[in-house]
Amino acid sequence: MNDLLKDGDYARKQIYCPSRVVAWSHGSRFALARRLVEARAGGRLLDYGCGDGTFAAMVHEIFADTTGVDVDPRQVAECAARLGHLPGVRFGLTCDLGRPGFAGPWDVVTCMEVLEHCLQPERRRVVNELARLVGPAGVVVISVPIEVGPSVAGKQFFRALAGLRGLGDYAYRERYSPLELARSVVGARIPRVIFEGQGPDGPYAYHGHKGFDFRDLERELAARFTIARRLFTPLRFMGPLANSQAWFVCTPK
Repeated sequence: MNDLLKDGDYARKQIYCPSRVVAWSHGSRFALARRLVEARAGGRLLDYGCGDGTFAAMVHEIFADTTGVDVDPRQVAECAARLGHLPGVRFGLTCDLGRPGFAGPWDVVTCMEVLEHCLQPERRRVVNELARLVGPAGVVVISVPIEVGPSVAGKQFFRALAGLRGLGDYAYRERYSPLELARSVVGARIPRVIFEGQGPDGPYAYHGHKGFDFRDLERELAARFTIARRLFTPLRFMGPLANSQAWFVCTPK
């Protein structure tokens, strides 16, 4: 299994990164995600925005049905080729949801490190989609990076070190001006950059991490779900000031 995971683009950059800090931070993230979904073992799990399929591969043995969906056909094809043989695992596009083999509801819906990249209208659409996909007694587990508060300075420092070492794509990380970093550290807003990409359906717009405020998402989630738990990693008891990821465990209203 480890060899299968190491072949994934995100897994190589994150949980198997030669930087011990990066590997520890993201390893803690995946470990917490597994603990949060274990209570629904035996049911059906949907990983919305599955990336390279790492999480689906990590938890498939405790679920009867593990489905990963993403917007990128090439990413989905790679997941299917590398991990599609695992029992109970399937991969598809987000547009497949509702079609035979990809119909809900699901007992667990996870959406990790996805929503920070969405422009606000798309983010709200995805939140509504998650609410539609989860069963009445199900749970939605969401994680996003913390890019506001004192931890931003530490994250930028370790990203810079990883970039200097040529690890992953950290050399191409978003840069902060001194003023932008100072404003982010004290919790003030800074402008978000909009990037343009080319997908199978044409051009699309997206954000990086810079300027994302998890508190905005928390308000949007509270309007649509009951937030049962709010957690942080990798230092679970230190709150948002000293952590890199925020977690929301949500149940339908």
